[in-house]
Amino acid sequence: MKIALVQQSCFKDKSLNVQRGLKAAREAAESGANIICFAELAFEPFYPQYQDPKDPAKHAEPIPSPITEAFSEIAKEFGVVIILNLYEKDGDSLYDSSPVINTDGEILGTTRMIHITEYACFHEQAYYTPGNTGAPVYETPFGKIGVAICYDRHYPEYMRALAVAGAEIVFIPQAGSVGEWPEGLYEAEVRTASFQNGYFTALCNRVGEEPKLTFAGESFFCDPAGEVIAKAGEGTEEILYCDVDLDEVQQSHAKKLFLRDRRPELYADWLD
Repeated sequence: MKIALVQQSCFKDKSLNVQRGLKAAREAAESGANIICFAELAFEPFYPQYQDPKDPAKHAEPIPSPITEAFSEIAKEFGVVIILNLYEKDGDSLYDSSPVINTDGEILGTTRMIHITEYACFHEQAYYTPGNTGAPVYETPFGKIGVAICYDRHYPEYMRALAVAGAEIVFIPQAGSVGEWPEGLYEAEVRTASFQNGYFTALCNRVGEEPKLTFAGESFFCDPAGEVIAKAGEGTEEILYCDVDLDEVQQSHAKKLFLRDRRPELYADWLD
């Protein structure tokens, strides 16, 4: 199975970004990709770099929307799965959301970011409502997939919940900037999650310079042994491809040992 991560910068014109995204999705599908994933807020500026928004809802949209419908057409045409990340409006609530579009063009479901941060240039609590969709795992023709949106990847509880629910590949739409974390930690955290939980991870990062942040790119894949098996460049626009064999999930240490020997009857009291 081939997976594609679209590492693409954003311009001020959202419609232009969407058109570029559609072109990239079509290119990836024509190149044989079965699953195509985009970065966090892939088609618009990273709004949380600014404090105190006056009307953030004006940037948000419902799901489904004309954007999801356009990508659904590509998913149906090529028989591919597409994972987006959009600024979602649902009533009075605003979410950082990833709709998962199946091979028939239907939306299997939408994962909403659970944990919302607040620090310099990432003023997300002013923009996002904490997600209420839990940690869903989606059955697709290409395997069971989960989504951990950016900040959620820092929470072992969330990453383990996806494993317990049977995820074989976890996609991470991210907005990670240059120099945000100590050298090597960016990958090490995700490599550890892959190893401990016995699934592939596919992190798709933003790229490009914006007014207050420069996003790093460096999207990458990890296998269930915790090894980086493909990586995109820093600061480059590209589609990163990787072939994966889901048989490696069943042969992982996590499946054969760690998950087998869990003691969930103890954990609730520890984490309460």
